[in-house]
Amino acid sequence: MPKAKQISTAPTNDGATVGYEARLWQMADALRGSMDAAEYKHVVLGLIFLKYISDAFEAQHAQLEAEQAQGADPEDPDEYRALNIFWVPPEARWAHLKAQARQPTIGQSVDDAMAGIERDNASLKGVLPKDYARPALDKERLGQLIDLISNIRIGDEASRAKDVLGRIYEYFLSQFASAEGKKGGEFYTPRCVVKLLVEMLEPYRGRVYDPCCGSSGMFVQSVEFIRAHATGNGNGGRARTDISIYGQESNYTTWRLARMNLAIRSIDGQIAHGDTFHNDRHPDLRADFILANPPFNVSDWRGELLRDDRRWQYGVPPAGNANFAWVQHLVHHLAPAGMAGFVLANGSMSSNQSGEGEIRKRMVEADLVDCMVALPGQLFYSTQIPACLWFLARDKQNGKFRDRRGQVLFLDARKLGRMVDRTHRELTDEDIARIANTYHAWRALGAPGSSPAPSATLEHGDPRYCDILGFCKSATLEEIRKHSHVLTPGRYVGAEAQEDDGGPFEEKMRRLTATLRQQQAEAVKLDAAIAANLQELGYGG
Repeated sequence: MPKAKQISTAPTNDGATVGYEARLWQMADALRGSMDAAEYKHVVLGLIFLKYISDAFEAQHAQLEAEQAQGADPEDPDEYRALNIFWVPPEARWAHLKAQARQPTIGQSVDDAMAGIERDNASLKGVLPKDYARPALDKERLGQLIDLISNIRIGDEASRAKDVLGRIYEYFLSQFASAEGKKGGEFYTPRCVVKLLVEMLEPYRGRVYDPCCGSSGMFVQSVEFIRAHATGNGNGGRARTDISIYGQESNYTTWRLARMNLAIRSIDGQIAHGDTFHNDRHPDLRADFILANPPFNVSDWRGELLRDDRRWQYGVPPAGNANFAWVQHLVHHLAPAGMAGFVLANGSMSSNQSGEGEIRKRMVEADLVDCMVALPGQLFYSTQIPACLWFLARDKQNGKFRDRRGQVLFLDARKLGRMVDRTHRELTDEDIARIANTYHAWRALGAPGSSPAPSATLEHGDPRYCDILGFCKSATLEEIRKHSHVLTPGRYVGAEAQEDDGGPFEEKMRRLTATLRQQQAEAVKLDAAIAANLQELGYGG
């Protein structure tokens, strides 16, 4: 019998997994039958996580077996814990579960596996689902799902580097949300957007906070950033001890994945479960860095119950839209020299509904806004709402960078990125570097110039900042006032200069005139054809 074919993730250089999540979802969804999507979500994601840690364990187990002659013991839990790999007891190993997949007791076998992993790995206690033996769960379909997941690799070193688990979760979450009839709001932030936020803020040390942390992607990327810059940044290479992580997530399933995601990487974090607005679990926290992707345009956040909340320093946010409740919550939690970077819907830059324009105006006049970035479309799996990035600085003259009081940098990145499939776009590493380098150059030097410069200025190590038509503009508060405190970058950066093709003016005009006459002639023919068709239908007039 031929071996089952391993499903290829086909990653691109920038971490895209073209079509992979969709193919896996189609196969998994085919096994759902009549099970409710909200219930099936727990079943699938728990098994995917179990497969993830089992893959990582088996890779190390094989290596230790090969080194037994040198004294290695593949059954010693400490051999794995020393490398931040979970110890997987025999009853929880994927090969054991796969062998039991067609047995009517497979549900109990999975529960025993989850319980065994929690027993032997303290950081996962109370996090894993353990209700696969319940009578309502079809054991035949559960076995088929285990067979399906057996053919994917998500925990080996290459897959971990590409965050395949997170990408699968991102896509599955969007599909489950659609199946449950509530598209958008609850989704995982694309890796390229997280990386851009982290690269721009550079959270080398201090308290890092995300009040709507999802599956903890912001924290994971922050630690990866520090590891990637472990030399030459003055942090002494201490990748995990220089930042303290604080987060909160209201969705219980997502909170569990956040705990799992950090535990996989041996990242310590205080991740609380609860509603950030109504039960702030870190009320006294003042963070050095805040990274967040709040759900867009939430209308049912029960804002009418918080009209007098102390967080609304710049105005009471409308009960029908939580965007500026999120913004002011973030500002409230900033340390005196803290900085925040977060994703919001494009409407936040220009809306004047229900007092939002007045809140934005007060924030601009308080000189909190440091940088605005317009993002390209189609970056998110589960919402087509256009998005932007806000960067706030509590103190623009704190000595870390130049004095930026009275100035805001506008970046229009809508033309950047590349399509990774028919419906999804991704920012490349080069795009991320261009945006981040522009911001760093702007905040690091003296008063920026205003003369246009070629777009390559900040792409080859040149640290000087210049305004670039169609891409970036350093604007003063006075200029922003002239635009009624609207923060859309397109209003400030201008139109990109068009290259002259060098042809004589007379020749261009002759060519354009000929094209116009040709199009006019075609229009006459079309008008005649339309009139004839109307005549046949009795509407000739």
